[in-house]
Amino acid sequence: MSADNQQERSIIEAWILGFTDGEGCFSVSFIKNKTTKTGWQIFPEFVITQGAKSLPALKIIKDYFGCGSLFINKRYDNHRDHLYRYCVRSISDLKSVIVPFFVRNELKTYKKNDFQIFSEIILLMSKGIHLNRKGMKKIAKLVEKMNRKKKSQFLKSSETKRQIPM
Repeated sequence: MSADNQQERSIIEAWILGFTDGEGCFSVSFIKNKTTKTGWQIFPEFVITQGAKSLPALKIIKDYFGCGSLFINKRYDNHRDHLYRYCVRSISDLKSVIVPFFVRNELKTYKKNDFQIFSEIILLMSKGIHLNRKGMKKIAKLVEKMNRKKKSQFLKSSETKRQIPM
């Protein structure tokens, strides 16, 4: 790789890092799903959201990472532009692309803590721990330390309380 390419790569990585610090989110959701063995599905994702005018920026980020998808969130409120989301949901892509990027390029805001917990959850999920209720409980307790630090619906559910001693 030439010096110019290395410098350009360094610039785009710093830009993505700053963009994520301002507009990104690492989240893990628990969704009821009767088709799964446990009745719940764990849904990790890395997301950056922008208005329609900034869609080209999301395309640059998607192209850089080489994974994920762009989604439109249509707005029917007093805003004129729809929102677009760049999302990476694949555990494999999160583990092999997204997590290593943010390990190499350290976040500067409170999202650094969310990322550290998120990366721990991705590692656990890549080992299959999320496929049983005991592992799900462990992940749910980690999720409660992320973002808005609210109680996990999974841990509050009556099915969980009956099946897993708290």
